[in-house]
Amino acid sequence: MNCKIEIIPRLLHFKQPAGTSRGTYTTRKVWYLHFTSPDFPGRVGIGECAPLPALSCDDLPDYEDILKRFCRQVEKEQGMWDKDVLCQYPSILFGLETAIWHFFAGSWALSDTAFSRGEVGIQINGLIWMGDFDHMLSQIEKKMEAGFRCVKLKIGAIDFEKELALLRHIRTHFSSKEIELRVDANGAFSPGDAMEKLKRLSEFDLHSIEQPIRAGQWEEMARLTSESPLPVALDEELIGCNTLEEKKKLLATIRPQYIIIKPSLHGGICGGDEWIMEAEKQHIGWWITSALESNIGLNAIAHWCATFNNPLPQGLGTGMLFTDNIEVPLEIRKDCLWFCK
Repeated sequence: MNCKIEIIPRLLHFKQPAGTSRGTYTTRKVWYLHFTSPDFPGRVGIGECAPLPALSCDDLPDYEDILKRFCRQVEKEQGMWDKDVLCQYPSILFGLETAIWHFFAGSWALSDTAFSRGEVGIQINGLIWMGDFDHMLSQIEKKMEAGFRCVKLKIGAIDFEKELALLRHIRTHFSSKEIELRVDANGAFSPGDAMEKLKRLSEFDLHSIEQPIRAGQWEEMARLTSESPLPVALDEELIGCNTLEEKKKLLATIRPQYIIIKPSLHGGICGGDEWIMEAEKQHIGWWITSALESNIGLNAIAHWCATFNNPLPQGLGTGMLFTDNIEVPLEIRKDCLWFCK
């Protein structure tokens, strides 16, 4: 199929600073791909390429040049690409996959599911950004008032005792049956103190902890997953594992209780499918999360997520973060993401 791909860079602005373990974001650089074809006049598919600074394996100084090169190759090959090559650039792969998906769907309803028909919402967790004690407490209270039944706290930025106090505050008012708590350490713990911290965290009936130690320490992570009183979920650990054989080896070696799949970071939609397939073969739980994409990327991830029958709350509450977002018929009602057909 003859095609043309236009690359449109955009700088998005956060409504409020987003604190993470890698610093605080106030802006977000993304590239939108507009996929068209003379064979289908008037139709356009839009995808989003959004590598995360200092985290994505394809966060490279010449990212835009690489993106242009791949888009020209896809045009030359009439909408086709070499997956073995492009899987090394997951955010680019995700943008191309979803632009073509949108193009052929002909609407923002990318798949035929109860979600895309507006019949059900996808339950999501409420995300608590890093900050000082009062700021995090205020966020927690707002999420609870909004009706969230699963809350995810990013920890590792303030004093550990204060973070425990936050969790204690929540559990004083809400049991684990009323509010499910997830924490994300983003690799903040050292291998030497991680087990003791996991034991103290486990006193609060947490669902799981994401990435307690930094990625790349497979032997230490495997020890934690086997001995921890708290289920361990891998996130950053999956970055850079781009072939199916690498995915099989990582999961078989570390044996986590969960993995968290972010298409922009972990191999696009096709790579995410591989992670899910292999996790289920090895009896490992999983859920899907966006990675600070705008509503374009979030919409694609949500429709992909809806094709699975996964009852866990998903991490899809990040698309409404920007003052200059793209209008897509998505809406958060209480603790669910809805597609407003």
